[in-house]
Amino acid sequence: MASTVAENWANCDKLDVLFVITCSAICWGIVPAVGLGYSGYSTRRNSLASFYPALLAVICVTVQWWVVGYSLAYSEGNGFIGGLKYAFHRNVLAEPVSTIPAILFSEFQLIFCAAVAAIAVGGACERGRLLPLIPFIILWATFVYCPLAHMVWSDTGFLGNLGVVDFAGGTPVHICSGATATAISVYLSHPLFRSKESKIRKPSHLKLHMPHNTMAQLLAMVTIWGAWLAFDAGTTLSLNFKSVMAMCVTNTCASTGALTYLLINYFETGRFSLDSTFVGAISGLVMITPSAGFIGMGTAAFFGVVGALVSWRALRFKLTPFAHSIRWVDNGDSFATHCIGGLVGTIFTGLFASKEVAAYDGMTEIAGGVIFDGNFEQVGIQILEAVIGFTWAFGVSYLIYAGIDCIPGLEVLALDREVIEGLDTNQIEETLTGHEWKIEEDYEPFERGVLLE
Repeated sequence: MASTVAENWANCDKLDVLFVITCSAICWGIVPAVGLGYSGYSTRRNSLASFYPALLAVICVTVQWWVVGYSLAYSEGNGFIGGLKYAFHRNVLAEPVSTIPAILFSEFQLIFCAAVAAIAVGGACERGRLLPLIPFIILWATFVYCPLAHMVWSDTGFLGNLGVVDFAGGTPVHICSGATATAISVYLSHPLFRSKESKIRKPSHLKLHMPHNTMAQLLAMVTIWGAWLAFDAGTTLSLNFKSVMAMCVTNTCASTGALTYLLINYFETGRFSLDSTFVGAISGLVMITPSAGFIGMGTAAFFGVVGALVSWRALRFKLTPFAHSIRWVDNGDSFATHCIGGLVGTIFTGLFASKEVAAYDGMTEIAGGVIFDGNFEQVGIQILEAVIGFTWAFGVSYLIYAGIDCIPGLEVLALDREVIEGLDTNQIEETLTGHEWKIEEDYEPFERGVLLE
C-alpha cells in the first residue's frame, strides 16, 4: 500500500500540486466571507446568527464529503449520480486525477460544495432557526449538490456527455445555491407543517431594510473577489496559460460588473454606494463562473456589464407590491444575483464560448458556442442544463426543508418573539454587536476585590 502511494505520488506534478493547494487555501476563505456578507446585510440583532450558517456549511459539508459526498459526485455510478466506491474516502490518496493527488482534488471540490451551501442557507437569515440547518446541509449536499456536480462534471455525467460547457459552476454553484436559498425562503413564508401559522408563529413578509454593517460587507467583498480569482484559476487543476487567462477574465468581469452597477446607483441617487459596488462585483463573478475557461478579455468585460444590468433589474422585484403580497424575501439577494445571474451566465456561455480559448491548456476540446464557432446547438444544451439545475435544486431543497419541519424540535421557522428580538439573542450565546456586555457593567475581575493605591 505504502509503495503504491509513493509511486502514485511520484507521478504527480509537484508544481501543479503546489498551485492547487494554494488555490484551495485561498478559496476556503469564500465560505466565511459569504457568512460575513449575510451578516453585514442583516440587522444588528441578527448579525452573528446570519454569519453562523456559513460555519455550519463548511463543518457539515466536510464531514458529508468525507463520508459519501465525494463518492456520489465523482465516482463512476451512472449518468445521474455516482456510486459508493470512494465512501469514507477509501483509496482516495495519491492516485493522480489529472496531475494532482486524488485527495487534493477531493479537497478542492469540497470547498466548492461548502461555498455553495453557505450561499444557499442564507435563505434562512433573520427568521430561520439554526438547528434544522445541520440536517438540511447534510441532506442537501447528498441529494442536491452531489447529483448536479456528477451530472455536469464527472466522466459519466449525462449533462457533461451531452456537451454542456460549464467551467466552474454556473449550474452546480450559482443556479443551485440561488434556487436552494429561494426554496428555503419560500417555505419560511408559506410553511406547511410544524412551522405553519399559529399563536406563536405568523409567517410573513420581512420589512426591507438597509445593510447594517458596511465594514462586514467591505471585508466580504474584497475576500470573495480575491478568492474567486483562485476559484476559477484553480479549476484548471494545473498551472498553465489557461489558469492565467481564467484569473484575468474573472477579475475583468467582476470589475466591469462593479463599475456598471455603481454608476447606475450614482445616476439614480447622486452618491456612490458600497452595497451597489458589492452587488455589481458579485454579479460579474456569477456571470464569469461558467465561462472563465472559454472566453477572452473583451467578452469577459461585456459579461460583467450584462451581469450587472440583469441583477439590477432582478433586484427591483423585491420592491414591488406583488412581492410583498406573496411574502417574497430575498435575503442577501441570492435569487437575483446567483439564480438569475447564473441562469444568464450559463446561457451566455453557450453563445460566446470559444473552442480556441478552451484549448489554451493544450488539452480541452469543445464544440464552441454560437458567436465564434457557429455551434447553435450549444445554447439549447445550456438551457437544458439550467432548467434541470433550477428544477432539481429548488424542488428537492424544498422537500428536504419541509421534511425537516415535520420533526418535533426541528421546526424551521423561529417564533415571532425571536424574530422580533433578533436571533442572536435567542439562538446564539454571543453577538457581533456587543450588547451582551451590558450584563457585565458591574463586573469585578478579582473575586474579593483589590484596592488600587
